[in-house]
Amino acid sequence: MAAHVTIHPSSQRVVNAAASLGLTIEVRDFPEGTRTAEDAARAVGVSVGQIVKSLVFLADGNPIICLVSGANRVDTTRLASAIGATTIARADANVAREATGFGVGGTPPFGHPQPLPVYCDPDLLTYDEVWAAGGTPMSVFAVEPRALVKASDARIIDLKEQV
Repeated sequence: MAAHVTIHPSSQRVVNAAASLGLTIEVRDFPEGTRTAEDAARAVGVSVGQIVKSLVFLADGNPIICLVSGANRVDTTRLASAIGATTIARADANVAREATGFGVGGTPPFGHPQPLPVYCDPDLLTYDEVWAAGGTPMSVFAVEPRALVKASDARIIDLKEQV
């Protein structure tokens, strides 16, 4: 008899959302935590650039999601210009949870209570595989970047800070 694997209810919501979008994913838990891009990269054994940060911002007061390579930071001026917003502000933890249904550090790129505009960092497309949050600060899943863009209905825009 096969052992039953218990999956956190938040991670199950992500798996179900992925399935409804035509994507099969396997959420993996890492007890050491995957809250930050650096933590996730270390846990999974990949470069920090392969980690997808699902960041919640408010564009003119409305929540949006930015899927950003773990190696990059968002340039809010560039983001505002690219999407035609007057103001961009980072959502606080409560606003982010209310908009996405998930806590900071576990926010997946899809599966939110209502559809949100999603913008994707083109640097993620340079990898064969990226890892995104699986609903908790200890869970992630692997996905091909173009499949992620399609599933999350993301618009690809250059939003990273230039260094």
